[in-house]
Amino acid sequence: MTLPRWLEPLLDAEQMRATDEWAIETKSVPSLELMERAGEGLADAVSRHAPAGRVVVVCGKGNNGGDGLVAARLLRQAGRQVDVRLVWPGEWLQGDAKEMLKRLPAPAPEPFEAEALKGANVIVDALLGTGFEGVPRKPADSVITAINAAKARVVAADVPSGVNASTGQVEGEAVEAIATATFHRAKPGLWISPGKQYAGAVDVIDIGIPRGGPAKAEAGLLNGGVLREMPRRSADSTKFSSGNVFILGGASGLTGAPSMAALAAMRTGAGYVTVGAPASLELSFTVRLLEAMMVGLPETDGALSPEAVGPALKAIGRADAVVLGPGLSKSDGARGFALEMFERIDVPLVIDADGLNALEGVFPEDLPQRRWPTVLTPHAGELGRLLGVSSKEVAGRRLELAREAAATARAFVVLKGDDTLIVSPGGRVAISRGGAPALATAGTGDVLAGVIGAMLAKGLPPAHAACAGVYAHVRAGQIAAAPHGADGVIASDVIHALPAALSA
Repeated sequence: MTLPRWLEPLLDAEQMRATDEWAIETKSVPSLELMERAGEGLADAVSRHAPAGRVVVVCGKGNNGGDGLVAARLLRQAGRQVDVRLVWPGEWLQGDAKEMLKRLPAPAPEPFEAEALKGANVIVDALLGTGFEGVPRKPADSVITAINAAKARVVAADVPSGVNASTGQVEGEAVEAIATATFHRAKPGLWISPGKQYAGAVDVIDIGIPRGGPAKAEAGLLNGGVLREMPRRSADSTKFSSGNVFILGGASGLTGAPSMAALAAMRTGAGYVTVGAPASLELSFTVRLLEAMMVGLPETDGALSPEAVGPALKAIGRADAVVLGPGLSKSDGARGFALEMFERIDVPLVIDADGLNALEGVFPEDLPQRRWPTVLTPHAGELGRLLGVSSKEVAGRRLELAREAAATARAFVVLKGDDTLIVSPGGRVAISRGGAPALATAGTGDVLAGVIGAMLAKGLPPAHAACAGVYAHVRAGQIAAAPHGADGVIASDVIHALPAALSA
């Protein structure tokens, strides 16, 4: 199954290896030609990101080192001062890399020494390749340490050494690059944290691999095309055909979260939005939400209680999608309400915030299986609590743990962050480019839940709805920050920017 047009394919290490072999063995593309083009692209990246000054190329013993040798030759031919350092003896090089060593003009490479990095304006990291995983072993570990200590600009070949190209995991030290010249296709680990923080700018280099190939990408990078198929209002639309969203949440002192989710759903184009919340809070919602309906539900001490389940199910009625959790609170009654609603809501469901917290302890073994699509929208701490691990562990294994949660819950998981991951139950992942620091403020998660709820209510399939919601959310964050910068943005600014984001 191919990726949709709005996902730019990303190939993991195994898929990239299979693609290389296919190009060489089936399509008769000479492997030396592939390496020559990779090295040419790497040299060009060095020239763009560090156009002057001494260059030190640090080469490993594999094809990654061969790419570095090609770049060194071309940079010397362009008049740059280039020092080539081999981490392993030259006689250890094999195949194409050995041939590229022969083609390197004088001066000959020398063994790697940390002292050689002093005074370098740019270092080319051609040490480890896309096949690396785990913790760098000797002598690569000390070389990585020396590269980072040199404080020079670093351009990485294909993937920064120490970063897992397939997952973005960094289990030891990794090279901190300002740019990565990656070959044929970008790799997931260049866009997934923590690897994303080491990759810098990602330059994708065409090395002459033909179209097609046996590898079918299971990861993709989101682009603006995801919004093109979003249903829009037309002359014959009604408030119900435009999408009917029901928000369940709110508690004493927590009325802002469901209000923001409701406003975001409306700004995303939902024609009819209702908030179901504790009856005693009706005035708070009436003042905030002039265009939304409010249904007062049974409560205990200012929070929804299990007695609210029946009235809530009745009130949902014609809803096309439900958002459960914003401002719900962590009270026992609210948790009981959320668990029963989770099982009984018979429309697409977004679970956010305290709705996710309610699942702690029943996830994953005792989690009921729903007939309708479910979208979970955790940040690292919430996913950690669901899986019984620390938020730090989630931060280091984002793709692996998001896939685990999605498969176990048979739900779509939106793991929030600068690299927000949208993972399907089958493991396919869409990755946000991020770049919206304005979203690092309270309430923007509630906004995202409302946006995704509206996308589901419009009839988009759950994967598409979640991806479209994430893309629009990021774009709105960028638009909101444009006038005054990221630090002055609040969640309501992001809501106001949604119409512009959806039309961009």
